[in-house]
Amino acid sequence: MILVTGGTGLVGAHLLLHLIENGENVRAIYRTEKNIQKTKSVFDLYKKAHLFEKINWLEADILDVPSLETAFIDIKQVYHSAAFISFDPKDEEILRKTNIEGTANMVNFAIAKDVEKFCYISSIAALGDIAPHETYITEDTDWNPEKPHSDYAISKYGAEMEVWRGQQEGLNVIVVNPGVILGPPKMMDIFNEGSSEIYRKVSKGLSFYTLGSTGFISVDDVVKITIQLMKSEIKNERFTLIAENIVFKDLLNTISDVFKIKRPHIHAKPFLMNLLWIADGIFSTLFFRKRSITKATAKASYSKNLYSNEKIKTALGTVFTDIHLYIKREA
Repeated sequence: MILVTGGTGLVGAHLLLHLIENGENVRAIYRTEKNIQKTKSVFDLYKKAHLFEKINWLEADILDVPSLETAFIDIKQVYHSAAFISFDPKDEEILRKTNIEGTANMVNFAIAKDVEKFCYISSIAALGDIAPHETYITEDTDWNPEKPHSDYAISKYGAEMEVWRGQQEGLNVIVVNPGVILGPPKMMDIFNEGSSEIYRKVSKGLSFYTLGSTGFISVDDVVKITIQLMKSEIKNERFTLIAENIVFKDLLNTISDVFKIKRPHIHAKPFLMNLLWIADGIFSTLFFRKRSITKATAKASYSKNLYSNEKIKTALGTVFTDIHLYIKREA
């Protein structure tokens, strides 16, 4: 049997769908029963509602050790996609506890229960810091602890250290580092974070754009490649998963065109973005509301990061889905 964590999130829900379509026996853990409806909605949108009933749901939490004891019964493979995602400095403690301690618990059980293969779905945020002589960030780019990193990036890097610790103790592992994962625009009302938030903001009319860039990938590609890696003989390796590096302005233009609304037309330069995150911090403190832009997200909006996907293409011969075509096709 296969165990999936994070099954009520964008990646986890698609993992469950693809695994069950492939005839796998799958158990998924959940913390609150209402969240299961998100996964059901994904199955319904793909007209695969009949497959949803094949999921073996179990109430458990990666931070609750006794519940994991039951979750790991008869498990041979693990896809660990559960994570807390936030760029608000106020969430530092829960980020580290969920992403690092939770992953450590999963790794410990995988070792104790003789799991055959363990996959950790990480993030490009946990990759290294590019040196002056380098152009692309790869799986081998060194992490520089002296450079500033978001609390989220630190938590994902720390979680990877737990996975590699498990590998040193005999666990067969795969680590994938996806870029920004884009789901279908038609799912933006199902999930609250990630690409759904991008789609919602654009759909309401977004005036500003930035010229930063990063790596993007469709959720379908993430899931298909991850399953392929887990079925292969490849083990104890790390792979960057991005379809292409895209300038934010170009991505926002494509989404705007899909929603048939005016494209963003005001360039938000770094100076403006830095003013915005400072102002947002003040207002969020005064009015006790969630941060909409932080220092980390402001910096990311104008940073020009380039990621290499050569390793996964060499290993599996992967052909990625064009991101712009994916958004148009899945709208």
